[in-house]
Amino acid sequence: MMGPFVLQSVIAIFLFMTAVFLLALLKKDNSIVDIAWGLGFIGVALLTFILKEGRTSRQIIVSGLILIWGIRLAAHIAIRNKGRGEDFRYAKWRQDWGRWFVLRSYFQVFMLQGVLLCVIATPLLLVNFSDRPDLTAIDFVGIAVWSAGFVFEAGGDFQLKRFKQRPENKGMIITTGLWKYTRHPNYFGESLMWWGIFLLALSVHNGWVAIVSPLALTFLLLRVSGVTLLEKKYIGNKEYEAYSKRTNAFFPWFPKKTDNPR
Repeated sequence: MMGPFVLQSVIAIFLFMTAVFLLALLKKDNSIVDIAWGLGFIGVALLTFILKEGRTSRQIIVSGLILIWGIRLAAHIAIRNKGRGEDFRYAKWRQDWGRWFVLRSYFQVFMLQGVLLCVIATPLLLVNFSDRPDLTAIDFVGIAVWSAGFVFEAGGDFQLKRFKQRPENKGMIITTGLWKYTRHPNYFGESLMWWGIFLLALSVHNGWVAIVSPLALTFLLLRVSGVTLLEKKYIGNKEYEAYSKRTNAFFPWFPKKTDNPR
């Protein structure tokens, strides 16, 4: 029965997110939840890998890919946020929520992310519970899709970091490298990686259920916490408006030609 296996994972996730919430209260910085996002998947991957007796190639691959993704993402955010204080999103909520800040933070930030973590970890749970050892052609397609996503996410983050390190770029918007083809290569890459993980889970029993993972994540990145939220910062920015007219928001494509002013 998969029930106890899933229940143990869910309990572990919510205990972990509660611990992160308590740490955030001590630090007065809810931004640490962004670091905890990748760490949570690392914990689930290790826990489910240990709980299941026997090891299949698919389990090793999926758990390994998620560890690579989670470690890189958590390290990147931790380094990026060092010394910057609380992220503007959480700082605004701290102000807007007033005396309800602690309670709303627990449920609307930390517990909500715990729920989303459970949903997006679905392919990992299915794979690490399954006994099917044989790899199929679709598994190798999944690895290729994940690899392409990793290039976009890690490459986009690296290019943005290098761009911001140059003093002459202060206040400017990156429009080169992967950012020439999509305004959010890191978000696109993260989505693509989880579509790859879904393909790796597709061959196991009830593997089709895992589609909830990339669908949920892609929706969040496109409509909730990713593209939509971040681009609110650039409302009224003429440079960004020009950039958005020639460059896709999410899916990479060649820049559109814009009319030159006469």
